Amino acid sequence: MIEVRNIIKSFEGKTILHGIDMTFDAGKTNLIIGQSGSGKTVLMKSIVGLIRPETGQILYNGKDLLQMNSAEVRHLRSEIGMLFQGSALFDSLTVLENVEFPLKMFTRQSPAERIRRAKFCLERVNIQGADNLSPAEISGGMQKRVAIARAIALNPKYLFCDEPNSGLDPRTSIVIDELVSDITKEYNITTIINTHDMNSVMGIGENIIFLNKGHREWVGTKEQIFTADNEALDNFVFASNLFKMVKKYAAQEQRTAPFPPHSDTPGGK
Repeated sequence: MIEVRNIIKSFEGKTILHGIDMTFDAGKTNLIIGQSGSGKTVLMKSIVGLIRPETGQILYNGKDLLQMNSAEVRHLRSEIGMLFQGSALFDSLTVLENVEFPLKMFTRQSPAERIRRAKFCLERVNIQGADNLSPAEISGGMQKRVAIARAIALNPKYLFCDEPNSGLDPRTSIVIDELVSDITKEYNITTIINTHDMNSVMGIGENIIFLNKGHREWVGTKEQIFTADNEALDNFVFASNLFKMVKKYAAQEQRTAPFPPHSDTPGGK
């Protein structure tokens, strides 16, 4: 679990994050959403430790990142997996070598142990037979899966995904979403996803924070988003005609749904 408490961050006198409070649960897909310039990237970079806020706490299982010494920070980073927007694979390394890279940095495993672990991670993301290929020789979807394999190579407690579906077609995006969700539950990872993709929100949004102009505007689940009484959230999530139709249909379903049994109604228990 990761908790952020009263995070305030400014650049050149302009406040970007206004006292953000949020809990990101283990074993769930935690999504950060909002318009461009809402503070999503600054919040994620603050949580990872790439940006230092002026005030607040960033608690990893109760321990404040902002109070850690260099050795503690290095240990924490060995527990973090990162999935970058453009996959960020090394062109000069093979697929297998890319997945091995964090193992070389943070472990003392033998070459044979690293290869065994890297192969396991590639198999876990359903990639076989591409070990010796370069990133340029595989598709964008496969590159993203290799990046996921690299992100979980160290068996992380925490996984950060920055726009994981950027540049992918809708079908491949669903595959990546489901893969991230499955891995999150399988290994009980605290996963935080920064996304603009409303398909991801509707598909895997178990714990969602909506930022608006640097403020925590709304928190809830993908189910609660349909009944949220928040104009800014509504305008952001249901901006397209397609999602407006989805919301309208969901509202109709709720109005026509039968009342659940109750203790003082016929048939209730």
